Amino acid sequence: MFTGIIAAVGKIVSVKPFVVDAGKLSLADVRVGDSICVQGACLTVTKKRGRRLSFDVSHETIECTAGLDRPGAVNLEKAMRLSDRLGGHMVSGHVDGVGLMLQAKGSVYTFRAPKAVSRYVAPKGSICIDGVSLTVNRVRGAEFQVNLIPHTLKVTTLSRLKPGSEVNMEADMVARYVEGFSKSA
Repeated sequence: MFTGIIAAVGKIVSVKPFVVDAGKLSLADVRVGDSICVQGACLTVTKKRGRRLSFDVSHETIECTAGLDRPGAVNLEKAMRLSDRLGGHMVSGHVDGVGLMLQAKGSVYTFRAPKAVSRYVAPKGSICIDGVSLTVNRVRGAEFQVNLIPHTLKVTTLSRLKPGSEVNMEADMVARYVEGFSKSA
């Protein structure tokens, strides 16, 4: 489990094997077998050498995500401990689909969610984009808006988005459970 509060921006330095330079992420307590959220996808550390972390990434993960198939900047977060603050929202690191960034007007960013995600997007609800916990402002069909504050833009990869950029999206976990409960009732 993760919170969607990004701890550092790292960089994919190699795809085969999949190696990430951890940037400023604290690695003192990171061990082989730990989960790290990389650009919204939960990956397991298989090797640790200095500031570099290696992961096994399946073909399925590459096919279901955006941005893990090439070198570049990535958002990083270590798995939360039960004693941690939940500053964002509960994030599993299971990408539900790839969406698109449509436009940015000042701090308001508009995205289009795939069908697998859009039905769970609600005003004032949570959405995870590239591993970042965000609050939804407005919804119109599959399109929705979020307000990105300067701090979020400074400490994540979201400032690099351009219209047409693909992003990893994870629907709000609570919304999925509510749907599941209502179907079984």
